[in-house]
Amino acid sequence: MTPDRAAGLAESVRALADGEVTSRELVEQALARIEATQPTLNAFRVVRAEAALAEAEAADRELAAGGRRPLLGVPVAVKDDMDVAGEPTAFGCAGDFPPLAQDGEAVRRLRAAGAVIVGKTNTCELGQWPFTEGPAFGDTRNPWHTGHTPGGSSGGSAAAVAAGLVGAALGSDGAGSVRIPASWTHLIGIKPQRGRISTWPRGESFHGITVNGTLARTVADAALLLDAAGGNHERDPHRPPALTVADAVGRDPGRLRIALSLKPPFTAVPARLRPDVRARILELAERLAASGHTVEEADPPYGQIGLTFVPRATAGIADYVREAPDPALLDPRTRDAARLGRLLGGAPLRVARRAEALLHRRIGAFFGSYDVVLAPTTAAPPPAIGALAGLSGFATDRAMIAACPYAWPWNVLGWPGVNVPAGFVGEGLPVGAQLLGPANSEPLLVSLAAQLEAELRWHELWPPSTTTPDAAAA
Repeated sequence: MTPDRAAGLAESVRALADGEVTSRELVEQALARIEATQPTLNAFRVVRAEAALAEAEAADRELAAGGRRPLLGVPVAVKDDMDVAGEPTAFGCAGDFPPLAQDGEAVRRLRAAGAVIVGKTNTCELGQWPFTEGPAFGDTRNPWHTGHTPGGSSGGSAAAVAAGLVGAALGSDGAGSVRIPASWTHLIGIKPQRGRISTWPRGESFHGITVNGTLARTVADAALLLDAAGGNHERDPHRPPALTVADAVGRDPGRLRIALSLKPPFTAVPARLRPDVRARILELAERLAASGHTVEEADPPYGQIGLTFVPRATAGIADYVREAPDPALLDPRTRDAARLGRLLGGAPLRVARRAEALLHRRIGAFFGSYDVVLAPTTAAPPPAIGALAGLSGFATDRAMIAACPYAWPWNVLGWPGVNVPAGFVGEGLPVGAQLLGPANSEPLLVSLAAQLEAELRWHELWPPSTTTPDAAAA
């Protein structure tokens, strides 16, 4: 284990149990890496240095007494839309947010598994955009190329994991917000089944389209964190059947029927898959075919699924804006989206929610012919820092849809998806592919992702050093 980069979760658990390292040492190393990279990466909104060290010492006492829990003593990070007791939850917004008294359910479960929460990672304002920039906290940068965004809205979590500041982190995904930054930072990103990881104290986040998920360098670590954080609050409205996803790592997925879907779902503005990204996806498809799977081009019958997304997304923004301590400090694009959400929050929202059952039947029937969908995660590599700053709401939406037209339908459906690294384009910028499945298919997707990982060994690649301010100019 090296102090320069975090070990994976599974390796940290083993080293702690064998007495090769202490939790305090791991947490001290993580805090040092965070401090060293904040001037360049700016991955964290809140760093819990004193609290995390105290929790590490408690974990060391438990380990010395023979205690064992799934993540006992392992440092991890969570996105700043999740409640951590004693800390504010600003969710990318400016303003005076008070510290909260209780952990959210996902954080509570991580603590119950023994994890040490070292901090809360940056996210764009209310998680709306595929970049992590804003006046409340500055620009979060991509470890692979600090002139570019790591994506969003879980960009801080992705940057922290990709740079090796922590072994894994929680994010949330409302339109690809785990999968997009995972693709743009060369990570595994699991968007699980709706309800797999609780979003409590919100029974539904953004009216059901947003779920909590995991980012890690390996499939095994992403699955381990998913199992540790997974489970429900007693008042959660969505309670999928219990699964142990980590058991699927290393399991033979069998010979699968895989639909290669390159056509973006219908959107109101143009979206085109860049040829260099397309080439990386086709290479993955060829690898899957060489492994014995049947791969053929086919697109799920999405229809006008976008009409069901907008009311849920904008009504969710309106919900959060009503709770903001000072709405005047919010981005004008946020205030405009909230106004639209207030208009759509009645009958249009109810119609959008009712349409989900029809979509489940229609797209679910597609999985009578195929086991998994392979699709691009994004249509383009990560944009430059500031490329979308200062745009109007309409121009931002156009740019966002052009770059990221593929991920959001699975948020409407509430079904699982896993981003896997697909390689690099241009100036060494990462891109990814999605493995998408029907309801409760996380074990199948994880087993397939792990099969690819065993062949491609993507986790053995690391970004360049980003520990000094001069690296941003490199």
